[in-house]
Amino acid sequence: MLGDDSVTVSAFLNQWLTEVVAPRRELATWRGYETNVRRHIVPTIGHVRLTKLTAAMVQRLLNDLRRQGLAPRTVQYVHATLRAALNVALRWGLIQRNVATLVEPVTVKRKEVVPFTAEEARQVLDAARSHRLASFFTVAMALGLRPSEALGLTWSDIDFDRSLLQVRRALERGPDGYRFKEPKSRTSRRTIVPPSVCLESLKSHRIRQASDRLRAGESWHDLDLVFCSESGEPLHRSEMSRQFTLLLKRTSVAHHRLYDCRHTAASLLLAQGVAPRVVMETLGHSSYSLTMDTYAHVYASALRDAAAAIDRVLAPQEPASPVRDSAV
Repeated sequence: MLGDDSVTVSAFLNQWLTEVVAPRRELATWRGYETNVRRHIVPTIGHVRLTKLTAAMVQRLLNDLRRQGLAPRTVQYVHATLRAALNVALRWGLIQRNVATLVEPVTVKRKEVVPFTAEEARQVLDAARSHRLASFFTVAMALGLRPSEALGLTWSDIDFDRSLLQVRRALERGPDGYRFKEPKSRTSRRTIVPPSVCLESLKSHRIRQASDRLRAGESWHDLDLVFCSESGEPLHRSEMSRQFTLLLKRTSVAHHRLYDCRHTAASLLLAQGVAPRVVMETLGHSSYSLTMDTYAHVYASALRDAAAAIDRVLAPQEPASPVRDSAV
């Protein structure tokens, strides 16, 4: 029973995963925490009594993981996992302080976003025209939906008459099959006005899907999904990533991740002078600063273009005549 001085770090972390994380957090979050606990934390400090854990032990753990060759981002995540767990132990009165907050954090360089250029984006979508799920790639590139959000779209989320698309859920695959989950954050639940190229693509896709449905007959899974298998079943993100890689090989475009379509949508919007606040709401970012930090290099380019535009309007069109002093 937890609560006495003999409880180990391992015993507490297992209870934390079972009683705190599993019932309240997304499956993907639980998996990440469980992996960090099982692979990286327990083997090193799991035997230590919870009340005897020190900041020096945690610092040594993080340093050892770096020496073993783990990526800084992974070590940072291990640190965050332990810090979150010990916060619960602190609230429960099992420890006097959270020693994970006292160690030197791992420095992680932000990976620069590498979106497609406008020309590359056109090449990719041109190559996708014959693909059964061409519209998926158009939606990804034009709207910047997260792959899980695009896979969670249903036809009831799209109002063709008013040209509106609602992002209300994402599709997640767990050990018991697929399920819809709530968006990543409150701002991820949003309504978007899709461009015409996106709406036309979706209309064509709906006609194609109707043919799939007729062929499938009684074996069709009626889940109302926009993007699904030829029998109406949900698609997995990894399969779409694989399809995207195959698609890129049909072009001269360098390899990109499927997620880079989302970055491309944001970059294209900013490059066209769309306000960062609008870009933030379109992508469903949790904060304005997240948008600006992620796409600062693109926005800087847009600011230079804006300055050049002002020059074209306000700069003298021809050399001014020299001004002579008037006689007094």
